[in-house]
Amino acid sequence: MTTQTWNIDTTHSGVNFAVRHMVIAKVRGRFTRFSGTLTGDAADLTNAKLVAEVDADSIDTNMADRDTHLRSPDFFDAATFPKLTFSSTRIERAGEGQYKAHGDLSIRGVTKPVVFDLSVHGQAKDPWGNDRTAFTLETAIERSDFGLRWNKALETGGVLVDEKVEIEIEAEAVKAAAAQAA
Repeated sequence: MTTQTWNIDTTHSGVNFAVRHMVIAKVRGRFTRFSGTLTGDAADLTNAKLVAEVDADSIDTNMADRDTHLRSPDFFDAATFPKLTFSSTRIERAGEGQYKAHGDLSIRGVTKPVVFDLSVHGQAKDPWGNDRTAFTLETAIERSDFGLRWNKALETGGVLVDEKVEIEIEAEAVKAAAAQAA
């Protein structure tokens, strides 16, 4: 096993989510500021460690008023809880290029275990000689498990914001350069 560090290239990656609105539609959003690392052998993630950090106030749903509400104490309370974090506890193989990344997700000061479906898309060398790898992480969470309980009942039944939030992370990572001798 070769242990290496791979840094998420934020210009070629995305942290996205989707949630049902009024039971009938789906609203999509993203976070624009995040970072992360994969430490381990990118060819066999069973002994790797994934760590990610997202700035809560970087939420973007393409509607300024909604984004302001999502940053407020009704939802993320970004002033009090500025970071969302994930740290893997174990990664298990689930098929060719497929894994289950078990770990701890922290949102709004609440940490819960989650499992991401992780698909590896391969490795390549970019035109500047950097080694890159790419993967997708997907899961769904119940937002109230993390203290995100704000909602409004609808006259026709149901609620304004669904409980289930789908999370998708498209990540491209660059292998860190070897440590230079002092």
